[in-house]
Order: sequence, then C-alpha cells, then structure tokens
Amino acid sequence: QVQLVESGGGLVQAGGSLRLSCAASGRTFSPYNLGWFRQAPGKEREFVAGIRKSGGSTYYADSVKGRFTISRDNAKNTVYLQMNSLEPEDTAVYYCAAGVVGWSDYWGQGTQVTVSS
Repeated sequence: QVQLVESGGGLVQAGGSLRLSCAASGRTFSPYNLGWFRQAPGKEREFVAGIRKSGGSTYYADSVKGRFTISRDNAKNTVYLQMNSLEPEDTAVYYCAAGVVGWSDYWGQGTQVTVSS
C-alpha cells in the first residue's frame, strides 16, 4: 500500500507559477510510474502528466505541454509538478497517482489550484 499526500496548491494569478509536491509513504517510490491528474468542477478527471519508473520518460497532456514539468526524486519519495504560465482553465483539484503498470493504482487526496484572471 502506498499513501500519497499532495501539497503546494493555492490561488495564483494568470501567468503565475505553482509547484505541486506529492510525498509517498508506506513503500519506496521507485517501482511506480507516477502521474498527475486534475478534475475541474463538472468535468471528468483528466491526465495531466506522467513519469515512468524506468528511465524517467515523461508524458504530458497537450493542454499543458511547454508549461508544466513533472519530475521525481526517488530518494525523497516525492514527485513534483512545476506549473508555469498558469491559465484560468488550469483551475482544478490536482491529484497525484502511482501505478505499477499504468499510472493510477493509488491516489492522493488532491490539492486545489485556482487561477484567477
């Protein structure tokens, strides 16, 4: 079992930046693919970014490419999402997830990101 706890959300103006962190406990992070998802009010949860356990290949939703960067620190059991050039459309609850094969066998509780125009 992996417990995931996100932090770093908040209120920011359009064009600003935030860095989300997700710390894991219970097991070491290294055997898991790690992902960030988000869910805006009235919308489905969507994939934002992911980083593979092996080799560290990264993947991004088209809507965030060039603005968001995912990274991981296996020594600290932490995954990060650096979000730059934020837009009001990025407003959502952001969730981190860990998966053995896919991205999401385990979920965090979420952190709110609100971008004002």
